[in-house]
Amino acid sequence: MNMSSNIPARDAQPVQTASVHSRPALELQNASVVFGSGANAVTALTPTNLKMERGDFLALVGPSGCGKSTILKLVSNLLQPSEGLVLVGGKEARAKELRIGMAFQNPTMLPWLTIEQNVMMPLKIVSPFKETYRQDKTGAFRDRVHALLAQVGLKDFAQHYPWQLSGGMLQRSNLCRALVHEPDLLLLDEPFGALDQFTREELWQIMQDLYLDRKPTVLLVTHDLREAGYLANRICVMSARPGRIISDEPVNIPQPRDIGMIYSPAFVEMTQNLRELIAQVRST
Repeated sequence: MNMSSNIPARDAQPVQTASVHSRPALELQNASVVFGSGANAVTALTPTNLKMERGDFLALVGPSGCGKSTILKLVSNLLQPSEGLVLVGGKEARAKELRIGMAFQNPTMLPWLTIEQNVMMPLKIVSPFKETYRQDKTGAFRDRVHALLAQVGLKDFAQHYPWQLSGGMLQRSNLCRALVHEPDLLLLDEPFGALDQFTREELWQIMQDLYLDRKPTVLLVTHDLREAGYLANRICVMSARPGRIISDEPVNIPQPRDIGMIYSPAFVEMTQNLRELIAQVRST
C-alpha cells in the first residue's frame, strides 16, 4: 500500500521517524494472548512482532476485536502475554521504573480536584518526581503544569474544576496529565472518539504540536483513519480475530500537517486504501 504524497505543508519538515538507539522504545517479540484453555480457548493475538524506535508515532487501525486494545494492554502491563515478550526501553513492560502516560476516550478527571491538581497527579505518584513532590508542588511542578496548560490553550483554567470544562477542554487537560511526567511511552486509546468533528480536528492539531515539541514515543489506537493519517508517521493495519498485523507502512507526508490536507486527493487515496484493506480482512 503506497502512502507517499507530495502534499505541501506549512513549514514542512521531513518526518522524523527514529533516532539511532541501541534499544527500541517498544518491542513485541512473538507476543501472543490466549484467553481460556482447551476447547474454550480464544486467541486474541497471534504471535506478533512489532518494533518502535524513540520518537515514533504509530497508529494501530483495524476492525473491532482485532487486538488493537490487547496490544495496548500488553504494553501498559495491564495484561501479560501468553507467550513471547513485551519490552519497553529494553526492559519487560512489568518493570516498575518505566514511565507510561495514558489518555483514553474518557478523561477520568477527579471531580473534587482542580485541573491543575489533576494534571499534577502523576508527579505525586510516579518516580522520581514523587520523591520531591512536597517541596516542588508549589514551585517547579506547578510551573511545569501551567506551561503545559498554556500550550494547549488552558492557561486561564488551572483553578477550574472538571465539571466546569467542556469535553474538548477536558481532553486537552487529559493530554497534559499524560505528558507531565515525561513518559517513556505515550499510549492513546481513542482519545478523541467521543468528541464532535470540529473539536476532534482541533485536538489533532494540539496533539501534533505537543508531539513535535516533545517527541515522545506514541502508540495510538483509533478507528478514525483520517486521525491515523494526520497524526502518525507509521500505520499498522490489524486483521480480525485472531489478531495479527498485516500491514506496517510509513506515512510519507511532511510534518507539521495542515487540517486542509485531509481533503487532498493524495490523503483521500491513502485513507481509502486503508479502508479497503480493513474491509478485506473483515470479510475474510
